[in-house]
Amino acid sequence: MAFILWSAAVAVAASSPLGSVPDLPGSWAYRGCYTEGSSGRAFSVQQPDSQDLTIESCVETCIGDGYSVAGLEYASQCFCDNFLRNGANLTDDADCNTPCSGDSSQDCGAGNRLSVFSNDTIVVYQPPTALTEDLPGSWEYYGCVIDAIDDRALPWMSEDQQNATIEACISGCSRFGYNAGGIEYGYQCFCGDAKTVTNASEADCNIACPGDPHHICGGGDRLSYYKWTGPNLTTWAYAQGTAAGSYDFIMSAPLLPLISTVGINEKVVFVEKHGTQVYDNSSGSFEFDPTLAPQYGTAFRELQLKTDVFCSASLVLPDKAGRQLNIGGWSAESLYGVRLFTPEPGLGKNGTNDWEEDVTTLALLDARWYPTALMLSNGSVLIMGGEDGSDGPVVPTCEILPRPAGVTNSTYLDYIANVEKINSYPFLAVLPSGDIFFAQYNEARLISQTDFSTTRLLPQMPGAVNNPESGRNYPLQGTMSLLPQYAPYDDPLTVLICGGTTDGANFGLDNCISTQPEDPDAEWVIERMPSTRVVTCMVNLPDGRYLILNGAVNGRAGFGLATNPNKAAVLYDPSKPVGSRMTQLASSTIARLYHSEAVLMMDGRVLVSGSDPQDQINPEEYRLEYFSPDYILSGAAKPTFTLKSTDWAYGESVPFLLTSTLTGDVKVSLIAAVGSTHGNNMGQRTIFPAFSCTGNSCTVTAPPNARVSPPSWYQFFVLDGPTPSHAVWVRIGGDPAKVGNWPDLPGFTFPGV
Repeated sequence: MAFILWSAAVAVAASSPLGSVPDLPGSWAYRGCYTEGSSGRAFSVQQPDSQDLTIESCVETCIGDGYSVAGLEYASQCFCDNFLRNGANLTDDADCNTPCSGDSSQDCGAGNRLSVFSNDTIVVYQPPTALTEDLPGSWEYYGCVIDAIDDRALPWMSEDQQNATIEACISGCSRFGYNAGGIEYGYQCFCGDAKTVTNASEADCNIACPGDPHHICGGGDRLSYYKWTGPNLTTWAYAQGTAAGSYDFIMSAPLLPLISTVGINEKVVFVEKHGTQVYDNSSGSFEFDPTLAPQYGTAFRELQLKTDVFCSASLVLPDKAGRQLNIGGWSAESLYGVRLFTPEPGLGKNGTNDWEEDVTTLALLDARWYPTALMLSNGSVLIMGGEDGSDGPVVPTCEILPRPAGVTNSTYLDYIANVEKINSYPFLAVLPSGDIFFAQYNEARLISQTDFSTTRLLPQMPGAVNNPESGRNYPLQGTMSLLPQYAPYDDPLTVLICGGTTDGANFGLDNCISTQPEDPDAEWVIERMPSTRVVTCMVNLPDGRYLILNGAVNGRAGFGLATNPNKAAVLYDPSKPVGSRMTQLASSTIARLYHSEAVLMMDGRVLVSGSDPQDQINPEEYRLEYFSPDYILSGAAKPTFTLKSTDWAYGESVPFLLTSTLTGDVKVSLIAAVGSTHGNNMGQRTIFPAFSCTGNSCTVTAPPNARVSPPSWYQFFVLDGPTPSHAVWVRIGGDPAKVGNWPDLPGFTFPGV
């Protein structure tokens, strides 16, 4: 006879069944004959009925599934759990007298009777009650409510059949910005925004939580429903009038841009892939002069490419000419391509320079399709990741340009190899500590600038509230930016990643996540966007805000794989409290899906281009637009200034003179040059440096070192309150790697140092 304590019911002696008991693993033994629970099942997990059921087969099944208690009933039914539920009672062993379907010498329970086996003492929990006290945060119990598949009370469902609890469910809901949550069928956690629901009888919610048998986790088509009653978790603003900004058509381009780069001559270089254009009228690249728009014949100058740049990477070099580097491609020799373009000064007139490329003399070590390029603190360029051609194997390596003397092989990276096929266009950024932030799929880490090994693994990036298997970089494409760095640069740097999609079903993500990766206790902060968004873009604005635009509601990157264009722009303002940083702005009339871009122009507007969805629904998009933020539409006069020097050493004090009357608080900002493609703005950074003014005479102090500000060209803006000036390009940090002397090869020109 077993003795039972019901608060934590313990069988201190094994009972004796009527039938035989086989040898069982370890300390597994017969623990008694139990009734089913008084208000529900004694076990939470039922295995499929078996006409060959034996005691050993049921025990082995439960062990294999990670459970410590097994029960047999009605000759052919096997149940598993870690304890007994709903006040199951120990009864006479003789009540369990039904022979097992697979061995008549053994007893497998009976009607409403369970032969129970375990490797430990038995815990029996009494019938559960609704959890109404000691709830996390500002959650309150609302009641048992009706739910139905065709009329869900809440939209987002996740499942945990072994460990579900009310606390874990609703804490997850509030972490993702949802103010309503609850559990149904014991293990289905639902989250969403609170809406009108219909209450049911409290008795209808009667299933114990598998992770907390003391409390109820809904019932069949019944939800244990909770609401957040504290301060709003998420608040979005919806701008009107000029505050919403505007999309304005510029003109149509002769190509479908794949990568956009604003040159230090204030013109924009576009490159495109070959093979999918409706109008095959391009050699693969054009230089766009915005001052000559909309004159089609003069606004675009055709450039010549020798190989296909489909899904390559671009970066502006820190040499004195501000050359543009493009690497990689999609097939054959283009995969190894290293291409250089030197922008020529002079808006309003065509230059003569062209792309320089010769894969026989200057090439990458490894083939790369969808790689990322990053400017390192030493002024050289890190090339990382990609695939070996169209849908080819992952390339789990990195390499440096210009190639260091004696280097003949790339560097193997296990962390890329371990995330097969989801490492394309990884997100990279140099941190003030000197490490590199690296993100791919749903993982993030810090890596060394010396050997690119992992120095610290960060917490897994959150995805959807109902699916942690979500990604942020290509092909589950979101977009990343660094939040502004302010002098004296004491605050930890924050990384912001917005959008993406779930793996498998490809439901777009409705959130941005941020972290301070150098913080030893770094965690991810989640902020909901007004809508889901994938294949999206983000642009650093001169006032420290961020424009999120382009993309789709659902899907993923790739031809024909994204659905329902998301045409509304969103403004992210990091100066506001978490949860209230998003403002929905104006909407475009143009779908910008796969292969769309957005870059900041010198006057503070955003040039929006591209879209090559190949979905037979939305067109290949040749039209160019400007997005004008509120500071453009306000009508306020732009501040003007003259700058003494445009080539700054780290920590240097540089004079500038205000040449207009300012009416607001003066600020200055630095926006790094970028190559924009696939949501990856290679080179991006925003800095608010120290400055001071006496009257109209001012001095700005360059960032202190190459960790805070890797060598690059930056758009220098003066702001009068919210209104930015026309920018001036400045170079910060010089050319420490002497990129200006590279490559010293026939067919290439270089500016020197």
